[in-house]
Amino acid sequence: MSESKAPSSGVDRVLELLCDASATIGGLVLVAIASVTVVSVIGRAFFSHPILGDVELVQLGCAVVVASFLPYTQFRNANIIVDFFTTNASQETQTKLDGFGTLLYTLVMGLVAWRVAVGGIDIKANQETSMLMALPLWIPYMLMVPGLVLCTAIGLVQTLEHFGLMKKENV
Repeated sequence: MSESKAPSSGVDRVLELLCDASATIGGLVLVAIASVTVVSVIGRAFFSHPILGDVELVQLGCAVVVASFLPYTQFRNANIIVDFFTTNASQETQTKLDGFGTLLYTLVMGLVAWRVAVGGIDIKANQETSMLMALPLWIPYMLMVPGLVLCTAIGLVQTLEHFGLMKKENV
């Protein structure tokens, strides 16, 4: 994991604030999921009455949580990097490979964001719901989109910085 950057102004500061907000929302959803699980387990163990659809809520919530945490991880350069083959490469080569990796990541995240948004729109049009609780499935899909789009934007900025097309704003 590389050292996190301290934004000084401009784009980095805005991205950091958005990442913090996204991670905070993800944390709140995670606490809600954990609370539902605890209540359901207690209900099942002591009263033989779990929360109907607790697994659905956890599955849908986890998708939102992951999408909410991804931007923070990307902004902090905290994704796992396998550098087995590049440890002896020059710093310039490593930087270029990191830039290429970030570009690929950005393209994939953009594709995922697009397809999740399209999927959410289609699911809403078809009025699909969860099996037990009949929750509209388009809602968690659309709640994932902002995090995925933010992750794509961060990747774009980092790619431009790697290839020297945008000035890094480190202190």
